[in-house]
Amino acid sequence: MIKRLSCLALIILVYKFSLASTKGDALKFYSADNSNIRYVGRVDFSNKLKPRIWAPGVYIQANFKGTQCEIILTDEALGGNNLNYLEIVIDGNKPYRIQTTGKENVIKVPGGLPDGEHTILICKDTESNIGYIDFVGFKCEKLLPLPARPRRKIEYFGDSITSGTGMDQSALPCGKGQWYDQHNAYMSYGPRTARNLDADWQLTALAGIGLVHSCCNLKVVLPQIVDKTFIVADSITWNFKNYQPDVVTICIGQNDGPQQDSTFYCSTYVKMLTAMRQHYPRADIVCLSSPMADATLTAVLQRYLTGIVAYMNANADKKVSKYFFSRQYHNGCGGHPDIDDHKLIADELTAYIKQLKNW
Repeated sequence: MIKRLSCLALIILVYKFSLASTKGDALKFYSADNSNIRYVGRVDFSNKLKPRIWAPGVYIQANFKGTQCEIILTDEALGGNNLNYLEIVIDGNKPYRIQTTGKENVIKVPGGLPDGEHTILICKDTESNIGYIDFVGFKCEKLLPLPARPRRKIEYFGDSITSGTGMDQSALPCGKGQWYDQHNAYMSYGPRTARNLDADWQLTALAGIGLVHSCCNLKVVLPQIVDKTFIVADSITWNFKNYQPDVVTICIGQNDGPQQDSTFYCSTYVKMLTAMRQHYPRADIVCLSSPMADATLTAVLQRYLTGIVAYMNANADKKVSKYFFSRQYHNGCGGHPDIDDHKLIADELTAYIKQLKNW
């Protein structure tokens, strides 16, 4: 009797293994140009079969049927350990962060998913100067139509704070690994604010960038890259028709420092706002103080922004406003906000935008 039970158990085990193998072999490849795949952010679609992504915070969404999913992409792999981090979210659950392993990548979503419909979101966590990723496609049992996209849209312009630099110490503490090992654009204040408000987000941000003076050997300043897709290289013109936000926020000044000529700084900011208004005729534009700034820089930025916003309002643009963060957030690497700080920054900004837009 025992032998018969053992034999039966073995047969069942072999059957299950065979069924699982059959399911795995039955995964179908869906290329990057499939209409059921959605991209949000500044993406270069020159090659529709390999959309290229440089900017932090760009995300890809899909719905799939089955218990398995594989993500296929390539990394620019600039050399050494310069490989991108990604955030992956399944069914809206807790995100998990991974790093690509080389140029060619097949990323298997962790097993154990119940057989049915699932959502997947993939977000680029790292800076454009870490290199691009080319998205190739998904492998799954079946790709399904996406639900309706959020009606609200927000875009965030800024520097390392906005791109999520130095905030996530879950894998490596500050001072260990590479300078980008603590990047996490998905959990930074902009995407958090957008998720709080059920909105799409787009980050146009680069660590080190300033309004009139950038640090870290950068050759660009913010006004140059407002209309670019490959922002670190000031290259590939962005088509603003692809994304018209309801709200635009600008968080700049940390890298300029407090010693800038006030007339030059404020006039440059006004020119940038005027140019932005041509691209975003209906958006509310919110000028933010730096949540990382010390007391000296905060006082300077608040004075500048007060004058800038007053000038814009007096010159017939009433949809430009300002918001000053309540305190300094600097518990992350290199004095940046950490992951908990970003939540608090997002909470402040969420409350302001809710009031501004009556959302």
